[in-house]
Amino acid sequence: MSEENEENEDNIVRSTEKGGRLKSFVTSPFGLCVTALFCCMLWGSAFSGVKVGYKALSMDSSDWAGQMVFAGIRFFIAGLMAIAAGSISQRKLLLPTKSSIPKIGIISFFQTIAQYFFYYIGLAHTTGVKAAVIVAANVFAAILISALLFKMEKLTLRKITGCVIGFGGIILINIGGLGGQSFNLLGDGFIFLCTIASGFSSAFMKKLSGGEDPVMLSGYQFMFGGAVMWLFGAVCGGKIGGFTLFSAGMLIYLAFVSAAAYSLWAVLLKFNPVSKVAVYGLMNPVCGVIISAIVLDEGGAFGLKGVCALAMVCIGIYIVNRRNERKNS
Repeated sequence: MSEENEENEDNIVRSTEKGGRLKSFVTSPFGLCVTALFCCMLWGSAFSGVKVGYKALSMDSSDWAGQMVFAGIRFFIAGLMAIAAGSISQRKLLLPTKSSIPKIGIISFFQTIAQYFFYYIGLAHTTGVKAAVIVAANVFAAILISALLFKMEKLTLRKITGCVIGFGGIILINIGGLGGQSFNLLGDGFIFLCTIASGFSSAFMKKLSGGEDPVMLSGYQFMFGGAVMWLFGAVCGGKIGGFTLFSAGMLIYLAFVSAAAYSLWAVLLKFNPVSKVAVYGLMNPVCGVIISAIVLDEGGAFGLKGVCALAMVCIGIYIVNRRNERKNS
């Protein structure tokens, strides 16, 4: 092991020792539950938050370059927030090492650039409720990619069953459309491609994060990805104008959602078995559907088709993670 990696490992150990109270809280059943549900609520609010932000900035659904600028600014600020919070909590400035820079680039491409390129354009062309259900496919995509491409885990019958049920729910919500809206490539199709990118990002995060500070990786990949999206959108003619106190506040809130949710989730994964954390992921589509239905007034979410699709996705996620939980026990 190089001196640089040894020093990085020592820093993580010292950080863990200092965070004894935090570790005690997030490993307790109550602390794990509260923290995981808080992350799910933040992620669930992002669907309606982005669409409200589009409306507040009078951004047309066809203005994809402007959407890239909007996303780029959000994630750059999110990265600054994560690095600042991590540096304060560890009482030292979090800086990437030579070994972590290529890892940050790879993770950032899939987790921020590719995933949110499809996410932001897709959300402009579909409802928040449909997006919340489709995005839940990232759980199944991550499992299939890690098992079939990266060979990091076995693809068991239980996992296949969970994936089939979950994908069945996503197909159901797009057959004939939800609330009168049929499937469209720029909307539902791009949201699904977003889940594929998310699946690759999860696999690469698991493969590359060994010996690295998860908050440092998360913060700098957000900053790098945000800068790339911001520059790309600006070069393609994207602009954001008409900022008000409300629209600026919404942008800051969305940055906080990313910084807080991803960092807290990384902490949960650091101190808990993956299966104990992942099972709470079934609340992501639930929170997304409920918040989008309330904030965006998408009342069709609670029709029979919407409820059945949501239930199938949640059951699929539970089945996939339940097997791992029993194995760990």
